Amino acid sequence: MRKPFRRGVEVPAEVVERAELGRGEKVLAGARTGDGGWLLGTRDVLLVVPASGAQTVSETGGAAAVTRIPWQRVETADWKRDDEQLRVVEVGDFGRERPVHTFSIGDPGLLVELVRERVTASVVLQRRVVVEGKRGLYVIARRPPRGDGEVTWVYEFDPGIDPEDPAVMAAAEAGLVAAQEELGL
Repeated sequence: MRKPFRRGVEVPAEVVERAELGRGEKVLAGARTGDGGWLLGTRDVLLVVPASGAQTVSETGGAAAVTRIPWQRVETADWKRDDEQLRVVEVGDFGRERPVHTFSIGDPGLLVELVRERVTASVVLQRRVVVEGKRGLYVIARRPPRGDGEVTWVYEFDPGIDPEDPAVMAAAEAGLVAAQEELGL
């Protein structure tokens, strides 16, 4: 008897158990990291499951915890085949450094495709606002990919655009109002 064709990486049951999935949540894709941990993608989040018995400790001093990164919080994710690295950059808050996660992954399986699809599905609207010449900013509306949940708004400024400049602030605010009106909010 032939085995059915499997499209994804088999995630061990103990890893799924340690991921502490919510009710109705299931793993859609997964990949083992170079340090023995796992990255798991569900409909709503990217889960970083540390290796069993990992020496890493959490901020509270306990064993390393599973990290949940909602798709709407992922700004970019790039996998480079040459160095087998997946780099995930979270949406940042103004004046703070953006969280960046880098993982060594030999075989991403379907995880990279899932990451791209889920991040794209979280973008509701992206509006370009020109401030000077061709430079400006984007006003971006994001929400959980399943379509429910609150819409969050972020600005992405071009290099050389000062977000504290009153003219830039006014343009950003006008862009936000126009984007909200476009969505009927």
